[in-house]
Amino acid sequence: MTTAQKQALSEVVTIDPETMHGMACFANTRVPVQTFIDFLETGDSVDDFIKIYPYILREQVLKFLDLSRDIVLGQLCASS
Repeated sequence: MTTAQKQALSEVVTIDPETMHGMACFANTRVPVQTFIDFLETGDSVDDFIKIYPYILREQVLKFLDLSRDIVLGQLCASS
């Protein structure tokens, strides 16, 4: 992961040992990123997630998805 990716990710996701036992959460919330991933795995959409957690901005979720894609693809290319 590049320094720029780490910086961009820190604007979307925070990890604090005192919040949700150190789970990765959407910034300024107590909603674990894993909850969003679980939504997607069960066939729910970004809109479904935002309906349940309206204080998480759509832009924040989309930025998380974009960064996740870029990081994973970068790791795959680096290991080839």
